[in-house]
Amino acid sequence: SSRTTSLLSQLEKINVDSVLGDSDSARHVTSKILHLVQSQEKTKKEMTSKGSTGIEVLLSTLEVKSFNFCGYGFIAVLHFIIMKCGGRRASVLVTKGGTQILLQLLLTASKDSPPNEELMVLLHTLLAKIGPKDKKIGVKARINGVLNISLNLVKHNLQNHRLALPCLQVLRVYSTNSVNAVSLGKNGVVELMLKIIGPFSKKNTSLMKVALDTLAALLKSKTNARRAVDRGYVQVLLTIYVDWHRHDSRHRYMLIRKGVLQCIKSVTNIKLGRKAFIDANGMKILYNTSQECLAVRTLDPLVNTSSLIMRKCFPKNRLPLPTIKSAFHFQLPVIPASGPVAQLYNLPPDVDDVVDESDDNDDAETESEIETEIDDDKDQHFKNDDIESDINKLKPRQELGRPIEELKVYEQFFPELSENFQEWDLVSKEPKPFVPDANLSGPIVVPTACEE
Repeated sequence: SSRTTSLLSQLEKINVDSVLGDSDSARHVTSKILHLVQSQEKTKKEMTSKGSTGIEVLLSTLEVKSFNFCGYGFIAVLHFIIMKCGGRRASVLVTKGGTQILLQLLLTASKDSPPNEELMVLLHTLLAKIGPKDKKIGVKARINGVLNISLNLVKHNLQNHRLALPCLQVLRVYSTNSVNAVSLGKNGVVELMLKIIGPFSKKNTSLMKVALDTLAALLKSKTNARRAVDRGYVQVLLTIYVDWHRHDSRHRYMLIRKGVLQCIKSVTNIKLGRKAFIDANGMKILYNTSQECLAVRTLDPLVNTSSLIMRKCFPKNRLPLPTIKSAFHFQLPVIPASGPVAQLYNLPPDVDDVVDESDDNDDAETESEIETEIDDDKDQHFKNDDIESDINKLKPRQELGRPIEELKVYEQFFPELSENFQEWDLVSKEPKPFVPDANLSGPIVVPTACEE
């Protein structure tokens, strides 16, 4: 057997036989495995090949509490395997229960004062990598109580971009769960994201991109969106977008500009956000910037997103429109002197005559926004009731446009369709019935053209 298999067997034996936790032996064996994985391609293939137990042995060792303080070597091996081998190994790590083990190890490592920065970087990088593969990672993180660990690390390491970036990536994964988004919003994550997002700067654009994606996911929660509107963040986002639009003349940071628009789009999902957008002159800002982006095809995503925001926030009116808002004028035949119709016709041009009642029950819906674990399970096993599964109903019904009695008139023009094959009499030029010869025996041979 190979050296890698031998080392894994030693590690597994230490894990099973050691009651008190032989940390020195485990650290020694793990360092050898890490050296082999980093230096030899063959070892990496053995660890990641189908049927290999390398990842299972490392995870089972991490579950031993006495090995937590020397877990850096195990995390380093897993980090190298996952980052070098892509999503296929990340899925294997999730199916083997790696998410739960990493979250527990993160909770244990955060209790150290100060926490090991290198270990935190590796743990958050791994969680950010396997997060999209695990649909339950948001629920698992909340149950294990690790939501605020990543948030506090970002708060205290805003200048340490090496640690802040993977922590932000993990927060982005957590924020896809609505319950986590509300919980993080109460702890000031929206304000923290706006500290990272600032005016135009070519430094740390990757950090800003992740922060924008996280903020857009957080603002999908109505609670966070209302908090952002109350603190005037809609005007701030519009100012940031205009600043990036003016300075990004070569269009190298289109993703950042689109991220700002996604945040505005999330805020305008509520009525207060749409009103704040109109009050901040957002319609004119997005219209003018979109006009300047039309000449560049690569900026079509910005124009499309801006159009969606403007269509959503534009005041709605009932038909007919007697004001300058419409290019057509529909005159009613009879306009009463008083009543609701007369009031609509007497409104000034800049008044929205359609009452937006989409968020009137926001206060009652605030508590219902907190989902339970049962709702998460329902979302995971969602079934679309609109999809028809009956094959007979999916087949289109072919109905004749005319009755069959009327179609029989055309039967003489298509005798091959009636299955009444007849022989044509060349003398009388009338069809005669085909009568087979009784003396014929054996197969009937049809003469070819040459024999005729």
